[in-house]
Amino acid sequence: MLFSSGYTLHRVRGFILLPRVNAARQDIQRERISLNAGWRFSRFTSNPDSLTYGTNLKSWVLPSANDFLTGSKRARPSGTPPGTNIQYVQASFDDSSWEHVDLPHDWAIKGPFGAPGIGGGMGRLPSNGVGWYRRRLTVAEGDLDKSIFLDIDGAMSYAAVWLNGNLVGGWPYGYASFRVDLTPYVKVGDDNVLAIRLDNAVETSRWYPGAGIYRNVWLVKVDPTHVVKFGTYLTTPTVSAKSADLNLTVEVENRGKGDRQINVVTTVHLLDPATRQASANAIVTFPEASASIAAGGRSALKSFVTVENPLLWGPPPSQNPNMYVAVTTLTADNATIDRYETRFGIRTVAYDTKKGVLVNGQAVRVQGTCNHGDHGSLGTAFNLRAAERQLLMLQEMGVNALRTSHNPPAPEWLDLADQLGFMVLDEIFDCWKSMKTTNDYHLLFDDWHEADLRSFIRRDRNHPSVIAWSFGNEIGEQRSDSGGVIGRQLHDIVLAEDPTRPSTAAMNSASAGSPFADALDIESLNYQGEGLGTSMSSSFPNFRQKYPNKMIWSSESSSVLSTRGTFIFPVASADSVTVGSRAGENAGLMHVSAYDLYAPSWGSSPDKVFGQQDRYPYVAGEFVWTGWDYLGEPTPYSSARSSYFGIIDLAGFKKDRFYLYQSRWRPDLPMAHMIPHWTWPDRVGEVTPVHVFSAADEAELFVNGKSAGRLKKAQYTYRFRWDNVTYSPGDIRVVTYKDGKQWATDAKKTVGAAARLQVTADRTTIRDDGYDLSFITVTVVDANGDTVPRANDTITFSISGPGQIVSTDNGDPTDMTAFPSSTRKAFSGLALAIVRANSTGQIAVSAAAKGLAGGQVVLQVN
Repeated sequence: MLFSSGYTLHRVRGFILLPRVNAARQDIQRERISLNAGWRFSRFTSNPDSLTYGTNLKSWVLPSANDFLTGSKRARPSGTPPGTNIQYVQASFDDSSWEHVDLPHDWAIKGPFGAPGIGGGMGRLPSNGVGWYRRRLTVAEGDLDKSIFLDIDGAMSYAAVWLNGNLVGGWPYGYASFRVDLTPYVKVGDDNVLAIRLDNAVETSRWYPGAGIYRNVWLVKVDPTHVVKFGTYLTTPTVSAKSADLNLTVEVENRGKGDRQINVVTTVHLLDPATRQASANAIVTFPEASASIAAGGRSALKSFVTVENPLLWGPPPSQNPNMYVAVTTLTADNATIDRYETRFGIRTVAYDTKKGVLVNGQAVRVQGTCNHGDHGSLGTAFNLRAAERQLLMLQEMGVNALRTSHNPPAPEWLDLADQLGFMVLDEIFDCWKSMKTTNDYHLLFDDWHEADLRSFIRRDRNHPSVIAWSFGNEIGEQRSDSGGVIGRQLHDIVLAEDPTRPSTAAMNSASAGSPFADALDIESLNYQGEGLGTSMSSSFPNFRQKYPNKMIWSSESSSVLSTRGTFIFPVASADSVTVGSRAGENAGLMHVSAYDLYAPSWGSSPDKVFGQQDRYPYVAGEFVWTGWDYLGEPTPYSSARSSYFGIIDLAGFKKDRFYLYQSRWRPDLPMAHMIPHWTWPDRVGEVTPVHVFSAADEAELFVNGKSAGRLKKAQYTYRFRWDNVTYSPGDIRVVTYKDGKQWATDAKKTVGAAARLQVTADRTTIRDDGYDLSFITVTVVDANGDTVPRANDTITFSISGPGQIVSTDNGDPTDMTAFPSSTRKAFSGLALAIVRANSTGQIAVSAAAKGLAGGQVVLQVN
């Protein structure tokens, strides 16, 4: 099956930066107001209110899903809703003793580690409990003629919403973006009490889920006749360099009391890449569409237009991620009643069984990573700059594709993917009816899978970055007949919502020809394609034979483990080894060797994965597990706090394998990277292998000026290895060659004792918006300014000026120091502080350590 399509991006707001305080952007009659500021919050470790989803909230929350159900709707029960008399929803309740928080907010990230009932898999942080949030809303007299909605981009989990003591609705899935209608419950004045209850059990996830209202929250005020939530759908069925045909569907609802005659006009504008705003002049206008919509009814208005000489969206470096904005205006009775913006890109995507993914006719090898949603020491509370930093570092490595494992991301994360030109495999479920943990999504699947899936597709289907949908990861039913039945049901829901993209699910054990695999448009293999563990037995040929007309890719690959900067001896001679007591680990310290050869029983080194993908060139590429380390799932040590899988550690420091992937994915970049460091006072005279990552085809190593040999890369070899080098203090240097010409060099030397702290910032100018961040790196260096590779000095951060230290980290998966601490040990010579501004001016961030000269960096806040 071959799919070909072009896609769009839907955003209501006309900007991408997150506001700090309430700020309305008025699009004629539509207002979208941030409700991120000014909340009161309290967490309870035991149930304070006798409410539970299963016991008394479920029947009142289920109707919130009605807009995304195609069959019978859920009726709101009669009688008094639960929670009406609970003190936390009442205007009279005094919440002054509660914590003051701004959103997005992750209540668990401040710690401490070692939370009762929360193991290493969920990150050892206190994510469980009941959380209540309260704030007041102002409603003007003129607002009473409008529809007023609350849009929550993500709340973990089992959200229930009250306004003025009335249970409005909610949504249980913590990764869903949802809307509830406040209109019937608002009153004029500034004392509308909004209360939101969340409820997190233990054993809800296999990784750190976070806790709280961890994404943005919006108040939407609009005419009763308006474009519905996720109400535009743009496709580009025909695209060439000369022209592109655009199909637009605008869904309008009438919540008024009488019938309404409306007209819809949509103009198309270029999106300015600098301002992220629509250009002033329209380049084309859709024909006007009109309809008479009955009270309580909806209408889908369709139109078509052609864009001449379109600027196409495509992944760098060979293409550019150009974007457009469709501005839809609704009029009735000669007045503008709504204005709605849709960002989109024009491009084609095809899925070829031999060439893989083709974007605008050009084959693009999938060089992807899987990504969880946390921002390290910031937790899951979404932050645009933290997300941007993560994606830019992946792009520097050569990544061009992202898998949202295993849940929908924040809307702004996909905005960034569009803006930067990533291809996205957008995933929604980690389980269906069969549980992986006691309290995971299997409890919700029967009641919520349709609404969750349809709303997810409608939210994201206009993003040009999204090239495929995934409705499952390593699903428990994949080896049973029921897996095929459910898989086909989910596939058909996706197809109904978006017939332009293929859908898939990631398989770690389903076989070719199984009902589960039959239900997929793309055959997505986790690990089995390269061969599990050290086995070279690949499932690629079986899937290729069974599905000659389907594209195949590795939806999850490698899972190699390492602790940044930690090298353990002896070094395995094989190119992929299962980590264990005699292979690549120091179990006492819970470290895994940074030679990046060691994987869990199902995983493989990058070298082995590269070789297997090259042996089967019809495979479209891979999504490596994972781009960044993440909280929770600390394989192979359950006593740790965070993962070892990442190519970049939790603090954002590159592990050495970053350069192995860069040599593979950016073959035109002159680069050589050598491991290990060369400061080993306890290894004099011992064998200390030297490995080099480079896209070069030859390399010569010099140890203290003497050649250790010149090597040529053999077929299916992806690093240079000198495994018999004997350590002596001094230096090592490599010179690499490509096509007979010198390509790149690297050198390491024996360094001296720690002498001072070097302090640098990723950005020395930041905004005073309460969200922008500067990431401050402290490097322990010797008297010559060279990094001391095993330094673990205790560093104390301090700050002066209008800012605060939000968190610190060092990338060590075993460090149980709470993230808000201003004191942090260096790990392998590095430590991190994250700084946010409170107002304009200058901020000085200082670092000090006993016996070392301190350092400082100055930030300008505008």
